[in-house]
Amino acid sequence: MNQSDPAELRQPYEGPPLRRSDLAPHPMEQFHTWFTQAHTAGLAEPNAMVVCTVEPSGAPRARTVLLKGYDRSGLRFFTNYGSRKGRALAEEPRVSAVFPWHAMRRQVLVSGRAEPLSDAENDAYFRSRPRGSQIGAWASERQSSRVADRAELDALYAEFAGLWSEDEEVPRPRYWGGYRILVSEVEFWQGRADRMHDRFGYTLAAGEPAEGDWDLVRLAP
Repeated sequence: MNQSDPAELRQPYEGPPLRRSDLAPHPMEQFHTWFTQAHTAGLAEPNAMVVCTVEPSGAPRARTVLLKGYDRSGLRFFTNYGSRKGRALAEEPRVSAVFPWHAMRRQVLVSGRAEPLSDAENDAYFRSRPRGSQIGAWASERQSSRVADRAELDALYAEFAGLWSEDEEVPRPRYWGGYRILVSEVEFWQGRADRMHDRFGYTLAAGEPAEGDWDLVRLAP
């Protein structure tokens, strides 16, 4: 293998400091500020987050999914409930997520508990999806399972695409829906020079995430 040495791929982290006085009292208010700034700065898919679940075996497993909404209680994303992450969350709802906004020398780490969204919430979001994505949800019923080749996937898509005419609404599959990550810990990380980064952690001290009491502390880099 002829490649660069990853250890030599160093970049200096320059930028403004992150001070306690800069932070909102509620972590999701602070998340809203940073997410808005990431979007305004033109970052590619700032809603991409790495979600880590716990497998039934006890092993962690991570993958990238897209954030589809947030409020003071936490984050929302959608998937196939029968997928590997869906099966994992059914047995162990504890979950973590990372937003790696490298271009801004920032990241946000979230920990909490995932709960399924209601049918009404799932139906409303499914109706908002492009038609191709709706059909794709049907074609990927066996998400995470083995397939023979790409041709098998294309045949499944074509089969489901033929079930509804263009003027018919594609219904939501019962196995497809969303989760809300009810946050209990949120960390904001700002890269600084000489690896002396600024890190602040919020921890839910009492109550529910939306209106509960949150402790805020500075963390060592």
